[in-house]
Amino acid sequence: MHTVHDEPVTETVTPVIRVDALTKRFGSRTAVDALSFEVPPGVVAGFIGPNGAGKTTTLAMLLGLVQPSSGRASVLGVDLAHPDRYLPSVGALIETPALYPGLTGIENLRVLAALGRHDTARIPVVLDLVGLSARGGDRFGTYSLGMKQRLGIAAALLGDPQLLVLDEPTNGLDPVGIREIRDLIGSLATERRTVLVSSHLLGEVEQICDHLVVIESGAGVYSGPTSGFVGSGERLLVVAPEHDADLDALCRLLTADRFDAEVEHASGRLVVPLAAEDDARRTAAAVNRLAHAHGIVLAALGTEQERLEDRYLALVTGGDR
Repeated sequence: MHTVHDEPVTETVTPVIRVDALTKRFGSRTAVDALSFEVPPGVVAGFIGPNGAGKTTTLAMLLGLVQPSSGRASVLGVDLAHPDRYLPSVGALIETPALYPGLTGIENLRVLAALGRHDTARIPVVLDLVGLSARGGDRFGTYSLGMKQRLGIAAALLGDPQLLVLDEPTNGLDPVGIREIRDLIGSLATERRTVLVSSHLLGEVEQICDHLVVIESGAGVYSGPTSGFVGSGERLLVVAPEHDADLDALCRLLTADRFDAEVEHASGRLVVPLAAEDDARRTAAAVNRLAHAHGIVLAALGTEQERLEDRYLALVTGGDR
């Protein structure tokens, strides 16, 4: 007699976006060059790269606004060749929202709901989501830039989309506005909604995104979890003398003692890359003894992981390619 064992069932998760060797040429210029990446469901995905890297062109192809020259892609499991099948489940804010300054926030959303055949019952819901319930009756022209961006995001949410695409949503905002939009974006991803946000403000992306797609000159550099991107960077020993005047002298001492030290004058510190096999505590103790022996008092001594911006710059300038 044979016993039948149930085989474990492996659930396959379909990416919300799948891009395979996607290319776009404008004459002799290649704006997007054989780009490949995937975005899983339910994440805030950062799409980052310097200005001119091909971010907006890629988004335009995904939204059916521009035809690719070659390659394949799918959105919500539907091939890029059939945007009419997936666009009803996609909300997008590309650049600054184009709304009527003389109409109130609510009136603008009513116009857009009628054009998109969306239920007007969603209007108070989306205003609440973006924190504009109390200002919905005010004219759009009186809104601050941050409020205008939030109303644009509210408009993109009218259809309760499965995918929300935001192109440089913090462009031109002051620090308060950036923080407000950052906090808002972080709250919008759910089990059934994925957010793709393009940006060149790397520090903001690091704080709100749990998945990253990094491109440079139209080509892919990295695609995967944010933790994998940052975590693959170097560990650094950070050393800050009490007096900035001691920075260069301390750097010379460390270099003479075979430490690979680099001065960051703007932040008043030195950084020493740690090899994988280095004992950070032992290295820190050696640096502390060396400074003390030469009469230099340390105000800070510790370790940190290479920052996202440092990691990104190393990749796009060719240091890691």
